[in-house]
Amino acid sequence: MELQQYIQIVKRYWRSALATFLACIALAAIWTLVQKPVYSSEASLYLSVDSGGTPGELSQGATYAERQVKSFIAVAKTSAVLQPVIADLGLDATPNELASRVTVTSPTATSIIDISVSDEDPVQAAAIANAVSGSLAEKVLELVPPGPDGNRLVLATEIEPALPSASPTSPRPAMNLVLGALLGALLGVGQALVRQLLDTRLRTSDDVEDVTDAPVLGVIGHTDETPARATDAQGTHWANQEAYRRLRTNVGFLGLGGERRPSIVMTSSIEAEGKTQTAIQLARVMAQAGESVLLVDADLRRPQVAARLGVDSEFGLSDVLTSRGSFEEAVIDVYPGYFAVLPAGTVPPNPSELLGSDAMSHLLSALERRYDHVIFDAPPLLPVTDSVVLASQTGGAIMVARSGKVKRPEFEAAQELLEAGSVSLLGVVLNDVPARISGYGSYYAEYGSHGKKVPTKA
Repeated sequence: MELQQYIQIVKRYWRSALATFLACIALAAIWTLVQKPVYSSEASLYLSVDSGGTPGELSQGATYAERQVKSFIAVAKTSAVLQPVIADLGLDATPNELASRVTVTSPTATSIIDISVSDEDPVQAAAIANAVSGSLAEKVLELVPPGPDGNRLVLATEIEPALPSASPTSPRPAMNLVLGALLGALLGVGQALVRQLLDTRLRTSDDVEDVTDAPVLGVIGHTDETPARATDAQGTHWANQEAYRRLRTNVGFLGLGGERRPSIVMTSSIEAEGKTQTAIQLARVMAQAGESVLLVDADLRRPQVAARLGVDSEFGLSDVLTSRGSFEEAVIDVYPGYFAVLPAGTVPPNPSELLGSDAMSHLLSALERRYDHVIFDAPPLLPVTDSVVLASQTGGAIMVARSGKVKRPEFEAAQELLEAGSVSLLGVVLNDVPARISGYGSYYAEYGSHGKKVPTKA
């Protein structure tokens, strides 16, 4: 995955990414506020060895002292050292509890022991550190045997007493907030990537191309027709008109290099993907180009074409197929000579049988001879088989996929139905694509503001 794809994913889920980022910062701030301030103080001891005056003896003494340092680091946190401290300072703690607040270290290759104590009271922290230092020095005298002359071979000398700290060592607000911000950024991006992996909805042309070999014939942008967005919607509508013209051009190219029948079925995988609106707009732009177009409402279950165009739908395709009337009586000229509509007519009890009948086959042959283009608005593929039955008799099918609605398994299942019915999938129209995904809306809107209005025949 390229960097640009990661950026697009974060842009797609920027709200949840930002919410995660701010939540982590807020949690870090709350954690900082609820924590009690803890102060640390440090005292230092130096272990010296009485090893004689020759260079060799001094070297052996230094090596011996370094070895002793490791031993006394462990001794410093034992009850033998800490119990006297508890008794002297009157602490309400056990040696184990006090040991958890004591940290004993030694710089590498030195004979120095650093004793650090943490406490909510800075004065108490310094007093405990000094008391532990003194108790350890006494314990050194007890544990190290005297030399032949009675002198102590190892002495522990306090070289730096502990002082009360002016500022707490924890919590650290700045560090906590920075860590919270880093964690929030990682989790924000991470949840966006996880959502992208789990989200199987088709959103972009790339998503469509990943699931089908059929070409993407058009990308139609989302329009917001609310009054508050009227000005923006005008530019978007203009951009979409250009998108429909590009769709018309691409449909025209489908017939190059071989014989193509002038009839196509406009369908979709599931309901509410915009197939009817796409069919209407495609028919209109074809008519505007001077071609004769017939739009047939072949959705005999839930017809919508007549209502969208505001024409009578009482008599139509189903009535022609059942010989209740002629085609000439049912067809409606929207743009005489260019754009005609054949409504669905009476809703029959057997739509699939009608669409697959000999009467439909004969009617289709007559329509293909009469019009340059015959566009069928058919039902979705997954709920019913009507579209497959009809499309098997035509030049092929175009699937409309609404961005962010149809899922990959649904689209693939619809494709399999077309393949099982020996239907040629001519291409896909990606519909209702947000401008932030498509990227074409702003370009067309700017271009259209300087260009001339395209004349229509309406």
